[in-house]
Amino acid sequence: MRFSIERMLDWLPYILEGLGVIIGLSLICAIIGVIVGVLCAFLKKKKGIGMIISAYIDFFRGTPVFFQLYFFYFGLPGLIPGFPTNKWACAVIVFGLNSGAYLAEVMRAGIEGIDKGQIEAAKALGVSQKDIIKDIILNQAIRSVLPALFNEFIALTKETSVVSVLGVNDMMKRYSFVVAKTYSPIEPLVVIGIGYLCLNKVLSFIGQRLERKLAYD
Repeated sequence: MRFSIERMLDWLPYILEGLGVIIGLSLICAIIGVIVGVLCAFLKKKKGIGMIISAYIDFFRGTPVFFQLYFFYFGLPGLIPGFPTNKWACAVIVFGLNSGAYLAEVMRAGIEGIDKGQIEAAKALGVSQKDIIKDIILNQAIRSVLPALFNEFIALTKETSVVSVLGVNDMMKRYSFVVAKTYSPIEPLVVIGIGYLCLNKVLSFIGQRLERKLAYD
């Protein structure tokens, strides 16, 4: 079957609706990843729990995300009664924890890069530990690694494309539906490729502007 611009335009709105699914999923998982990464960065050096955190990081950094999706969706419900089998919940858990495992090292580097003299001065002035963490450590650490956090969000928009294997209705899942309806595999692929390129071009531009602003400030 020959390539048809008309056929591509007919299915354009339906396929691009899946772009919203990807953006929403990536944003939720990025937020979870930041929270988990910060907690891991603070707790990794503590005895006992540090070993658990290291094992968690090794698992998510040492196995493919495709395997992780299958393990959480098909494996854990059989091992743990009552474990959620909702497709969306599974995707959020997997990509959130996966992102957290990578961001743990990013946040650790950001925290260790803070001038220790500021922390000692705050303690000498009687500032509480909670306020030191909130106003001095986290404030500066997140600011210093913000470009890396934004890059992780961009990476998530591409990595989450595999959620179609669970049946989440993203662009790749919609691609399968369109091909089944039209028997035309090329046109929807072109739409998806353009969608991802445009999305990540826009996000990369925002990230570059953000990085320049932080460097200027």
